[in-house]
Amino acid sequence: MSGTGETADELPAYAERVLAVAELIPAGRVMTYGDVAEWLRDEEPPEGLPTAGGGPRQVGRVMALYGGAVPWWRVVRADGRLLPGSELRALAHYREEGTPLRAAAQEAEDHVPRLDMRRARWDGQQNGGAAP
Repeated sequence: MSGTGETADELPAYAERVLAVAELIPAGRVMTYGDVAEWLRDEEPPEGLPTAGGGPRQVGRVMALYGGAVPWWRVVRADGRLLPGSELRALAHYREEGTPLRAAAQEAEDHVPRLDMRRARWDGQQNGGAAP
């Protein structure tokens, strides 16, 4: 993190905000990278934190670099495909939490289910409602 004024133990402010959103997602529900980016654009950042943010790619980058300590499997691709290379680990979490899944398509080579985004997507409301 050369030139940023941050020590190796400090997370960038945007990363802290992304990880905080990931921790809010209830078990059995998911938000897309874009949902998290939109959430952060719409929320007022805590006092003293910059408002600078990003889009889905920046959220994905944060999750890739720092997401191991939060429920990373709850921040997903918009198409419902499981994270390449982590499909089985994620699938175990989804099954344990009761996250809605769709069976793999007959022609799919990997036979890995996808998330049922219509039912699994969380809109950020405390009642746990599905996003429109």
